[in-house]
This record gives sequence, structure tokens and C-alpha cells, in this order.
Amino acid sequence: MMKTSGHITRRDMMQMAGLGAAAVALGGCTSGQKKTKSPALKGRINHSVAQWCFADHWDLDKLCQVAVGLGIKSVELVGPDTFPTLKKHGLVCAMTPNGTPDPPFVKGLNNPDYHDMIIAKTKETIDACAEYNFPSVITFTGFREDIPDDVGAKNCVAGIKKMIGYAEKKQVNICLEILNSRVDVEMKGHPGYQGDHTDYCMDIIKKVGSPRMKILFDIYHVQVMDGDVISRIKQYAEYIGHIHTAGNPGRNELDDNQEINYPAIMKVLVKAGYKGYVGHEFIPTRDPLEGLRQAVEICDV
Repeated sequence: MMKTSGHITRRDMMQMAGLGAAAVALGGCTSGQKKTKSPALKGRINHSVAQWCFADHWDLDKLCQVAVGLGIKSVELVGPDTFPTLKKHGLVCAMTPNGTPDPPFVKGLNNPDYHDMIIAKTKETIDACAEYNFPSVITFTGFREDIPDDVGAKNCVAGIKKMIGYAEKKQVNICLEILNSRVDVEMKGHPGYQGDHTDYCMDIIKKVGSPRMKILFDIYHVQVMDGDVISRIKQYAEYIGHIHTAGNPGRNELDDNQEINYPAIMKVLVKAGYKGYVGHEFIPTRDPLEGLRQAVEICDV
């Protein structure tokens, strides 16, 4: 099981956002988004960016300026307290955390002991998303905790069914994320996570049986655990509610140092009629602006 004590979580990284952010230059965007011209994107991919990956480079306001300058429509994995800032910049939050304590993927729906907490927090987040017309809230299976896989799946279905009707009423998606359990590096893998295979997560989603129940198809995690990414996208296209990107191995930039063919994958998504968001969730190893710009260009098919 992944150790959480002493490690950096998404919340920790978010809290570091303001530290030294003012010293980071945006390269052409110094006083606001008016000085940054959006690139001529093709418009077939709705780009988003995960805030936690860039929290030690830019504060939220600066990240929003970067996003607008690159033609990105969403800053995601931020809580409802940030929604007014996103709205100020004309952005949305394409994927909202469900409000459970960090790290949220550890205590999940596979354990009934956590159901009341998860359901209450998720409904609160659904309300906030509905108010701002933001599309989706994330949920997780949780770590195994010696729970057999079949029992964990049944518990997940039961827990989701207790809140999916509320999501339907509010017209907000609940997206179950697959995470890899192979890579034992903080935030690059999650040993012990139960929903670590595409088919396992899809079985849960199909048994819930709601048009508001989707999969968060993280291409990096799927590549690590299952591979065959394009075939799986074709197989499950109608159930995909959100996409995450990152290079493999390493969960870093989408460049020539990694193995995933992102242009080919994006073309398949477009052909399949995918209208959701593609969230760039890679951990920068070099100039974050150049890495993010490259990710947008590579995926803008």
C-alpha cells in the first residue's frame, strides 16, 4: 500500500502554489491575459490543465493566464472555492475533486465504511458544479485494504447508486478514475489502488447503468496497466467522460522521450465523437510553459 505520511499530496502541491510564484515569468504575458495571443487551435480538442502539476511554478491566477494564452479552456482538479477565479478568466473546471480528504484516492467506495462521507462530500461538490455549469466530479474505488476485488466492485456500485440519481438531477457527471498500481513513485503510481484496470472500472460503470456515470480515462495510467489504448478507447468511447494525458514512463511531458503516440490517440477520440475535455496532467521536468504549450500542440489534431 502506498504510504501517505511524509509525502506530497495534491492538496500539499496546491498549497505551495503561492510560494515564489510571483518570481516566475510567463514569457510574453506579464501584466495579464490581454498580452497573450491564443494560438490558432483547430477546435476539435477541448484542452484542460491539472492545477496540481504546476502549483510550484504558478499560482492559480497566473495559471489561468497561461491557460487563456494557450487556448486552454479549463483549469481542473481545483475545489469550488476557486470557481470565481476561473469564471473571471472565462475558464471552467472540467474535473472537480469530490471534496474528500487528501489523498482522495486512498479511502474510496470499495469500503462501505467510507460511503457516508464520500456521498455527502460528492453531493456538495455536485451542487457547486451545477451552480457554475461545470461538467464532472471525480470518484475513486479506493485502496484494496484486503477487500477482495469482486467485493470491492460490488461496494462501489452500491455506493455510486446512492448518489447517481442526485447527479442526474443536477446534470453533472460522476467519473470513476483508473489509476496504475505498478509504479511505486509518489503521484506517478498508486500501489494498492483497486480500480487499476480498465475492464474492472468499466464493469462498475456498466452496472451502475446511468448516462451520468463515466470513466475518467487516464491515458498514462491505462498505458502502464493495460496498454492497447486506442482499442480500449474505441471499445468504451461512449463511456468516456474525461481524458488525462502524461508521458510514459515518468508521467512527464508529452515529448519524444516517452512512448505514447498522442496524435494518433487524439485522432481516434475525434473520430469517435468525443466532446469532453483532454486534461494535461503531466509533471514538468523543464520550463513548464514550454512543456504545456508542446502538449497542447501535440494533442491539437
